[in-house]
Amino acid sequence: MTHSFQQLGIAVLKTEADSINALIERIDEKFQVACEMILACKGRIVVTGMGKSGHIGNKIAATLASTGTPAFFMHPGEASHGDLGMITEQDLVIALSNSGEVSEIITLLPLLKRLPVPLISLTGNKHSTLAEMADVNLDVGVEKEACPLGLAPTSSTTASLAMGDALAIAVLEVRGFTEEDFARSHPGGSLGRRLLLRVRDIMHTGDRIPVIPINASLKQALLEMSKKGLGMTAISDNNNQLAGIYTDGDLRRTLDSNADIQTAMIIDHMTTHCVTIDADQIASAALNLMENNAINALIVTDTKGTILGALNMHDLLRAGIV
Repeated sequence: MTHSFQQLGIAVLKTEADSINALIERIDEKFQVACEMILACKGRIVVTGMGKSGHIGNKIAATLASTGTPAFFMHPGEASHGDLGMITEQDLVIALSNSGEVSEIITLLPLLKRLPVPLISLTGNKHSTLAEMADVNLDVGVEKEACPLGLAPTSSTTASLAMGDALAIAVLEVRGFTEEDFARSHPGGSLGRRLLLRVRDIMHTGDRIPVIPINASLKQALLEMSKKGLGMTAISDNNNQLAGIYTDGDLRRTLDSNADIQTAMIIDHMTTHCVTIDADQIASAALNLMENNAINALIVTDTKGTILGALNMHDLLRAGIV
């Protein structure tokens, strides 16, 4: 029985994969025109579709919106009852229908023509009413559905989704959409945090910075480290510029040297050439510095070496950078 389920699953995936592969030869001049229409749109892309095509259309609208092309989904049934007012003359409509004859969308076509707004259709029947009334029709027809009954939309919806992705990503490339653009529309995601959060957003500042003067004792350094809890302390000269750093690792090396902690001075045991970072760097750059240098904390300085803040690996963890 398990073997039978596996074979059935493989058959579905092969059928749907064949449907997507068949689209490759249809990326032609019509696809080119559709992309140019989307790029030229000064308003928003309004995606519509009924039933399963509607679910696919909703996802296509979401993909467009998250990749730099303002878009939203409009239910065709609701459009006839007021939602058509969402569409302006500067918008563009993408309509999905496998048959190209679904009544809720066909009813809208004369109204869309009167506005007028450009219309791109994705249909499984290139001779359908929707296909012929569209400014550009993209053929997403499939040889067969993955459903053995040939009834449940499977291959056809997969093909429509793939074509929608092709449109969105092709336009993204030409538009010059970047990782930072993507992050701005996904501030709650991990990529958004990695690209938008700056060191200054998560660093410890003011009295929370572990710092001691260069003439301090080693004992003072240990007290400061314990009090601030970052596993290190900065050492500053008389102008509040960074003179060095003392870390948990330095403490272990100090103990190995049999130094007298009660009388030792920090200047004799601190690390003078320490890794620092600028406050305006993205927080993920701090992570890279820590990983590349096998350290767990950083001092934040300006270009003159003035101490501005401090952070450690736990701060990056709390910010969701790690």
